[in-house]
Amino acid sequence: MNTLRRHYPEYLMEAAGLGIFMISAAVVATFLSHPDSPVRQAISEPLLRRALMGLLMGFTAISLIYSPWGKQSGAHFNPAVTFTFFRLGKVKALDTFFYILAQFIGGLLGLLVAGKLLGEAITHPAVNYIVTTPGRGGAIIAFIAEIIISFGMMLMVLFVSNNPKLGKYTGIFSGILIATYITVEAPLSGMSMNPSRTMISAIHAQVFSAIWVYLTAPIIGMLLAAEIYVRLMGKNAVKCAKLHHHNNKRCIFCCGYRQQMLRDGKCLLSDRLPHT
Repeated sequence: MNTLRRHYPEYLMEAAGLGIFMISAAVVATFLSHPDSPVRQAISEPLLRRALMGLLMGFTAISLIYSPWGKQSGAHFNPAVTFTFFRLGKVKALDTFFYILAQFIGGLLGLLVAGKLLGEAITHPAVNYIVTTPGRGGAIIAFIAEIIISFGMMLMVLFVSNNPKLGKYTGIFSGILIATYITVEAPLSGMSMNPSRTMISAIHAQVFSAIWVYLTAPIIGMLLAAEIYVRLMGKNAVKCAKLHHHNNKRCIFCCGYRQQMLRDGKCLLSDRLPHT
């Protein structure tokens, strides 16, 4: 309860972040894919529509990461990201639990709001609550593809965020990767990379086809990336669980950018100090 009382602002920020992302994804997908949409009628080429979807969702991700809330919470918005940083020793167990819970609840509420805004359009088979399902290659191909894109995203985050010169651009690199993945990889798996994002859509759409792919592959891919990074650079090279470190927002993580105290093997942080 003490952890919840001290860190609830970050939990709420994580919930709001994924909620806003889900609203944006649902709105953009409806305008680009619904047969009655003038945008869908004007752009018949699927690749162009995916490229536009990628640009808009990449911009959404960048905006959230560099927002005041994203700077404070760390802008994970993804249980696989949070769990990987937990595995790296940068997020404590209780914060990991509450982050994942908040992400799920926030995303669920976000899609509910999107449903109210879009009405029956969100239930059309072309949109269907932006559910992610395997492409024509089937579940195994989708599983491999999700591992690869999740691996690439986390490896990029670790290398860029821990680089003194490039760290502040982590959000931009993330947005570029998201845009690229949606454009190129989406036909294989639907481009999830996020267990809560897929589960939330599946609950609304009542479509659980190959749900195991999206609950396991992102975590496997990101943990594999973390393992390789640590073996190459050393565990101490991972400084923090934030995607954006260069701000004056507080940090609740086991952060190498701030003075730390170790007691009984646990990382203790002074939440009263700003993150520098």
